[in-house]
Amino acid sequence: MLAVMESFSSVGAARRAVERAAATPFLDHPPAPAWYCPAAGAWSAALVLALAGLAGRPALAVPAVLVLVALEFAFLGWFRRRWGTWPRLRAAPPEIARAMRGYAVGAVAVIGAVVAAAVLVHPAAGAGVALVGVTTGLWVYERAYARAADAVRRRLS
Repeated sequence: MLAVMESFSSVGAARRAVERAAATPFLDHPPAPAWYCPAAGAWSAALVLALAGLAGRPALAVPAVLVLVALEFAFLGWFRRRWGTWPRLRAAPPEIARAMRGYAVGAVAVIGAVVAAAVLVHPAAGAGVALVGVTTGLWVYERAYARAADAVRRRLS
């Protein structure tokens, strides 16, 4: 009987070790720098204005969009190098997956608000909504992610 209990204990410990290893890419990375959220908001606002300019001034808007896309790719490359990995989102621990789903819902809401403001009011209004919505949304998500990561650490400790 003792050998069976030891093996159950060993199996449980092994399972937790595997779960901790799988969660590591989601937990062991530096926090986003303080400039990240406002920079993403400013980039989003600039993209709204550049895209709005495509219809009226394509000679200016096309290069602006290309520069903004290049900046995004450069940022993503830097961000990936900084993390040291790019975790598979399907492998996220449940606590973090919930935060990511919340981010996706919020992102869709912000995009909808940006499009509505840009089309119904003025592209500058859409840019303002993008600036505030993206900056605030990422700030909220960063905190939700940190809380979720703490919950994963507690669960797997």
